[in-house]
Amino acid sequence: MTLRIKDIPDHHDAEIVMRLYELRRESVMRESRAAISREFWPATLEEALAPTAMNHPLNAAWRQVTSYWEMAYGMVKGGVLHGDFLLETGGGEGFFVLAKVKPFLTEMRARGAPRTLHNTEWMSTHSEFSQGMLARFEKSVAATVAARAAKT
Repeated sequence: MTLRIKDIPDHHDAEIVMRLYELRRESVMRESRAAISREFWPATLEEALAPTAMNHPLNAAWRQVTSYWEMAYGMVKGGVLHGDFLLETGGGEGFFVLAKVKPFLTEMRARGAPRTLHNTEWMSTHSEFSQGMLARFEKSVAATVAARAAKT
């Protein structure tokens, strides 16, 4: 795929971002985002892989959230949407999910889903802004996972 990254956002970007925001507010999507945010804190590869199993209680939420962000970041990768504009307007939540599984991502991909969070990972390297945003999420997630481990 030839990348056609947009240099500056325009009114089409604003329209797409507004539509993406509307989709994030849809009730099933809200429930899915909340479930992944609250209940998914993998500390091991097995815990990271767990919601990818069809019979896992978080499977539907995992698929809903990850496919949404893969779609949104794919628009940036395909040149349809300006990346930093998306991130500046609330589009960094996918990095939260990436930060949760990043320590396990290579092995997750090797175990049968080679494109797991492919666009999300690409987006996290897209610019200095995106790299900084991911670093902040990684720090926050690491602290939360450590705190949860200390409680058990």
